[in-house]
Parts: sequence; C-alpha cells; structure tokens
Amino acid sequence: MSAHAAVAAGHPLTAEAGARVLRDGGNAVDAAVAAVLTSFVTESPLTGLGAGGFMLVHTADEDALLDFFVEMPGRGVERSSELVPVEILFDGTAQIFNIGAASCGVPGTAAGLAEALERFGSAPLGELAGPAARLARDGVEVNEQQGYLHELLTPVLTTYPEARALYAPDGDVLRAGDVFRFAELGDALERYAAEGSAAIYDGEAALAISSWVRERGGTLAVADLAAYGAIARDPVRATFRGREILSNPPPSAGGILVVFALAVLERVGSVDLADIVGAMEEAQAARTEEFHGGLYEAGFAESLLRDERVAAAARRVGSRQRPAPGLDGLADRLGSTTHISVLDADGNGASVTCSNGTGSGIVVPGTGVHVNNMLGEEDLNPLGFHRLATGERLPSMMAPSVVLRDGEVEMVLGSGGSNRIRSAILQAIIRLVVDEDWAQDAVSAPRVHFEADAVQAEPGIDDGALRTLEARGYEVARWGRRNWFFGGVHTVARDPDSGAVGGGGDPRRGGAVALA
Repeated sequence: MSAHAAVAAGHPLTAEAGARVLRDGGNAVDAAVAAVLTSFVTESPLTGLGAGGFMLVHTADEDALLDFFVEMPGRGVERSSELVPVEILFDGTAQIFNIGAASCGVPGTAAGLAEALERFGSAPLGELAGPAARLARDGVEVNEQQGYLHELLTPVLTTYPEARALYAPDGDVLRAGDVFRFAELGDALERYAAEGSAAIYDGEAALAISSWVRERGGTLAVADLAAYGAIARDPVRATFRGREILSNPPPSAGGILVVFALAVLERVGSVDLADIVGAMEEAQAARTEEFHGGLYEAGFAESLLRDERVAAAARRVGSRQRPAPGLDGLADRLGSTTHISVLDADGNGASVTCSNGTGSGIVVPGTGVHVNNMLGEEDLNPLGFHRLATGERLPSMMAPSVVLRDGEVEMVLGSGGSNRIRSAILQAIIRLVVDEDWAQDAVSAPRVHFEADAVQAEPGIDDGALRTLEARGYEVARWGRRNWFFGGVHTVARDPDSGAVGGGGDPRRGGAVALA
C-alpha cells in the first residue's frame, strides 16, 4: 500500500510521533506539533520549551509563516552579568560559544505551537502532548547522533548543576545506549496541554523562569514573557524552474538568502558547481551591516529581490566576477537546530525549524525549561552582543521552506546548521527539481558550502570541478567524510505525476522518515 502522507525529522521517534497523528486522522499541523513536542525529549538539548522557531504552513487556502523565534528581553531590567564563554571542540577545531544567564532570550516554542494549532490544527493539544510527556518521564535511549551531540556540548551541559544532573547524572555525559529522562519536562508538557501557552508565559512558571535567570544576572523579565506572542508573516517567494519557493521572511535572514540564491541561478540558467558556488557567494556578500539593519525595515525583502539587483548578481556569477565579501564567518560551526517536515494526504504542508542555540546551560528547576543562549550566539548578533532593542526578534538563518508546483506541494523542507542552512536547502531543492533526485537521494547527496572566502566540500563532489574553482582563486577545503557541519535537511516530497509521497531524513544528523 502506497503512502499518502509522511513526516521527516531528526530522530525516528520524532518522525513516528507525527506519523501516528496522521494515521489517526490529524492534519499536517497536528502532526508537526506532536513531532515538535516529542523532539523536546528525543533531540534535547537542540530544542525545548526554552527554545524558539518558525513554522511555515501551506494549505489550499493560505500560506503563512508563524514566527515564534527568540525575542530580546529586558523590560525594566538591567543586566548584571556577562556572557560565559565555553570552548567546544568541533571536528578538531576549538570554537568559543557563550552561555549563562546573560545569553537567555525570551523563548517562543510554547506560544508558537499553540498558535499554530489554534489557527490550522484539528486535534486537541492534550492528545498531542500526552505521548511526549510520558516519553519524558519514561526516558528515551540516546542514539549515536545524540550521543555525539552530548559529547560536543559537554561544557554547556556540565557547567551548571541543574543541567549536569540531567545530562551527566553519573558524572559523565550521557552516551549512546544510555537513557535520557526529564521528568520535570513531562510535568511541564502536561501543564501545557491543560493551560496552553499560559503554562510558560504566566503565573508561577513565568515567575520561576524569570527569577532564576535574573538572580544570575540575566534580563529575562516576567513582563517579557507576558508580552510574548507568535507573529504571522507572509512568506518570502521566488520562482525557480517553474516552481514557486516559499520561505522565511525578514526579520530572519535565512529564507530571503535562499530565495535570492535561487533567483540568481534562475537568471544565470545553469546549476553547474561554479554557478552554485557563485550564487552562494552572492548571498554571503549580501550580508552587510546595512543588510542586518534592513531586516527590520518594511519592504526589505522586495528590495533585495528586485530584478536589477538579481540581474547584477547573475552577471557577476556568469562572468566569474567575485563580489565584495559580506559579514559572514565560520564563527558558529555547530548549528544546534532541529527540523521537521510534514505533508498530509490532503496536500497540506508544515515545515517547522526550532533551535535552543547550544543551550545556555540554565535549566530552571520545576519548569522543564532549559533556556536558550541566543543572546550569546555570534551569528545571530553579527553587529555585537546585546545590541538589539527590547522586544525585537533576533534574526535567524532558519528557513523552513515549501516548493510548490502548479500550486500544489512538491517538497517540504528545512535544515539545521547555522550558516549552512541556506546552502543545504539550496542544494536539496536543486537536486529534487533539476537533477530529479527523489527525496532521500536529494538530502544524502554530497554538498558544498561557501563562506569566509573558502569552499567547503564533502567527499563525492567532482574533484575536477573543485580544481576549476581553485584555478579561479577559491580556497577549497576537502572534507574526508560526510559531516554534521553541512546541515541536516529533512524533507518530504510528492511526485507530481504519480502522487507518490516519500521523504528523506538527513544521515548527517540522524534523520528519519515515517509514512502514513
């Protein structure tokens, strides 16, 4: 029997939680909410009630991007501590990340999921949260990918006693085969099922979260939590090879950079490796100081995507001229983000990306909340830390996306991976649309990424093409194996001719697909 719906995610249990809802008659948003809540357990510490994210929803009647990303706190509060730097060894290179109370922004997942369910869902929140709550109490076996993540994040997960008790209960961080349990998260999910977002943003929980962070020098106030709400935005759009691409609009950066690169390639008319790298370089070059200021201005996406600007970039790509560099660098090589893609039998799609950053290490007792460290993420604060105004959403590279063909969903996708999100999504779309790879092949194929004046290349990329890039002045770094660094695209797709539905879970990040 062929599948009519599918869920792709970063863990088999995450994907199966969403598929179970689809089999029981739920729609794409119901399934996405159930999968996200399950990911709080299976993919901790990538996400959770202390994280933020975005959900792009496509139905026959509406396209909407729900922004529930982290917001700048500080209503009536002065910061009295500094960011706490920790060193993380990623692929043999020491990277500095910032944690502690000063890194904690206003979380958004609880508000965003409740809003998505109210606007587009059909199932009660209690039905969707119950299995995740039980899993949090019973525990989930740590798989290889999560064990690797725990090892990477050891300094984050062990600096403070509350996080250490969760992730290193016997002194060493949990490894593959160990069982992760978070009973307080189970309690919090039950309160959430009963009270909705008020379980986090109001009453005792809000006071506990705020007090814990403020007592340690952070600025997360009760007023910040009370003022928080999900924001509905119109997706940014581009056309590519007869498809319409929908993605995350400003004030986030990732979606408009994806569609900008696709628009450039559409104008160039080629997807040779040199052209793909050229489009990536143009997207990087667009990230100037003016770009980051413009993200908060009305009409900025239209300005970036105007014909003359895309045409100028395409001319440079076609003539092998290189633009002036933007602000990008390889500051955040980890990209602690998780993504879920859902397509239901009625053709509704939900693409949702969430992130806790690396986590702040601040786990608030009694709340089930490990607060994000977004105020300490260098890539989200390229103009300097603590510079945004209170109440502003932080920019993000997260770019939940949908590919439409003749108005119907052909592909739902997104990725983790910080700056590599945009290149990973770009290449997955090219693989499916141009190369006509099926979903799993599209996400498993080797990737390149251009940043900081260098081309990073996985094994399997044509070496002759890489040598051509070197001859044109590019530095090329050849990786010896497929790596977490290159993102984690999880996608579901429908064959427009046969109607067959399938998915691709990125093997770089433990991706899995469940059919319904």
